[in-house]
Amino acid sequence: MSGEDIQTEQSPETVLNILLNASSPAPHLSEIGTVAEIADGIAIVAGLEQALSDELLQFASGVQGIVLDLEPGRLGVVLLGPFDRVTIGESVMRTHKVVSTKVGEALLGRVVDALGNPLDDKGPIRGQAVKPVEAEAPKILDRQAISRPLATGIKVIDAAVPIGLGQRQLIIGDRQTGKTSLAVDAILNQKNTDLICIYCAIGQRGDAVAKVIGAIQEGGMTKRTIVLAAGDEDAAGLAYVAPYAALTMAEYFAGQSKDVLVILDDLTHHARSYRELSLLLRRPPGREAFPGDIFYIHARLLERAGQFTAAAGGGAITVLPVVETQAENLSAYIPTNLISITDGQIYLSPRLVRKNQFPAVDLGVSVSRVGGKAQTKAFRSVAGNLRVTLSQFEELEDFARFGTRLDDATRQRLTRGAAVRTALRQAERDPMPAVEQLAVLVAAMDGRFDGLNESEMLTVMAALRTAAELEFGDLAKRIDQNDPLTDEDRSRMLELGRIAREGLGGDNDANA
Repeated sequence: MSGEDIQTEQSPETVLNILLNASSPAPHLSEIGTVAEIADGIAIVAGLEQALSDELLQFASGVQGIVLDLEPGRLGVVLLGPFDRVTIGESVMRTHKVVSTKVGEALLGRVVDALGNPLDDKGPIRGQAVKPVEAEAPKILDRQAISRPLATGIKVIDAAVPIGLGQRQLIIGDRQTGKTSLAVDAILNQKNTDLICIYCAIGQRGDAVAKVIGAIQEGGMTKRTIVLAAGDEDAAGLAYVAPYAALTMAEYFAGQSKDVLVILDDLTHHARSYRELSLLLRRPPGREAFPGDIFYIHARLLERAGQFTAAAGGGAITVLPVVETQAENLSAYIPTNLISITDGQIYLSPRLVRKNQFPAVDLGVSVSRVGGKAQTKAFRSVAGNLRVTLSQFEELEDFARFGTRLDDATRQRLTRGAAVRTALRQAERDPMPAVEQLAVLVAAMDGRFDGLNESEMLTVMAALRTAAELEFGDLAKRIDQNDPLTDEDRSRMLELGRIAREGLGGDNDANA
């Protein structure tokens, strides 16, 4: 119908109403604020009176931020991008969303940031769901008792400080004591399992993260591992969000009845990032200048781990958080907080590092509060004597330094303890199957390695591992079924240990 037809058929008032109704757009309301202040990693925003806590804001420069402080007339916003791109007076809009990250199968084998954006050169990640990084911890009735072991492939851990699927086990120690190596070896040992692994690097140097990625690739675990990196050159806000994003990714798989291992490396940097943001937002400082809710941010994070019921997905999320100490000070603020939250700790001692004992696990301080219930019967039969033998040896070793004359029984204990401690040594990136671990430990506890020097022991253990791999195919299946070691199994292991030792002077391979 033309304009002339409208004018001839209807009154001007009717025509005006028709035209107004036809051309009026749908109303669109948007709240816009402005940046009042800017600092390293944070912004103070004015004009968004209706914004909510933890809401995601969009800056005109393209940077996003999280509302962390709500005060009359101002918002404290943590930036998730470079703060130098944000300027005073810049407009800020509400998104009515909370900060979220990508989850799903397509993340496996990729290196991503805290928001699920790719950091590698494998192209975009498409078709994945997006979930909030913050989530309520599962309720008690959604949890089950921890009853299945997590094999790390590390002798001293699987035997003496066992970890169960769904456990939160802290890895703690000074810098350069092997904390990251321990966690990476636990990932590499899952090559023949269905476990999905997430390595979350918080505040790490780029070369350190690249080294971990290289080890995962060489170990054949790339297709079942997600590397989430928030480096020291990234915004502090991304480092703060990263561990929560890692748990969100893990919860996606756990909801599909899959087991997930999450490495948080490390929560010391996470706490420092949160302290930095809190001080810039002028929150009142507490002990060691940390804010008062520093315990809460880690508690609500680690409580999301566990073994869940079938109604809650049926999977398990095992978390190995890493924390760094200074000068062996286990009573510092952040370490004590995390020790109280987790289900045990693996302490790596600089004293053992100086003795070239790797992994440098100090069994006198390390403990697993729930993993023992999940430990297989085969390892349980070895673990008790192992701890007693080492504790007696270390006590006598300190006493023997005074040059006191020792009787034959004491000298024998020192010889046996030194052999057992050397048997616990393990090369980096060399996780061992359960059968090989048990063969070495049983032989060491029975004295098959007594009196050997370090190089001789390494030769004997290598020969014993090779022989055990060939001889005990049936035992490996029985260990997986949680069957105990029989007397015949022990006798065969001891015989292999004897043959391996005798092979020192001849052809090891032939004797084995």
